[in-house]
Amino acid sequence: MDIGIRLQAVRKGKGLSQRELAKRVGVTNSTISLIEQNKVSPSISSLKKVLDGIPISLADFFTQDLEDAGDGPFYAAAELPDVGNNDIHYFLVGHRRRNRQMCVLREVMPPGSDTGESMIQHEGEEGGVVVRGQVEITVGTQRKVLGPGEAYYFECRQPHRFRNVGKDDAVIISASTPPTF
Repeated sequence: MDIGIRLQAVRKGKGLSQRELAKRVGVTNSTISLIEQNKVSPSISSLKKVLDGIPISLADFFTQDLEDAGDGPFYAAAELPDVGNNDIHYFLVGHRRRNRQMCVLREVMPPGSDTGESMIQHEGEEGGVVVRGQVEITVGTQRKVLGPGEAYYFECRQPHRFRNVGKDDAVIISASTPPTF
């Protein structure tokens, strides 16, 4: 997926200049330009910040051009759009549902991947279960490596970060509310 071209199309579709979007988000217009030219690959949290300035949700940003085939209740694995960026894959469940109240993801993290150097913070709650692999999860000042069958649940206002510390792909099934994607 070409994030830069998609961002430019969405921005222009909303009638925003790079300068106006940058001002809304609190970054330089050259930052927006670099993202649109695919010279910089933003983290999910950085992309969410940019999209909040448009405003458009991450889910709509990644799936707005998908055909509407109803709102479920069942989804084949091939139907789950990958709303991730860089190395981590976030497969979104229920992307066509209007007014979703939660975000359910199947997260696949390659060995050594993480959610970024900066800790993530946002409104809501998040919980999940590690299905495969070893994932180091940091919430505030607490850090723990979780393995298959182990779980987490926290308020998202606490700074948090995820890192695959294993030698194989890690898989997490997570849910958060309100939906962040």
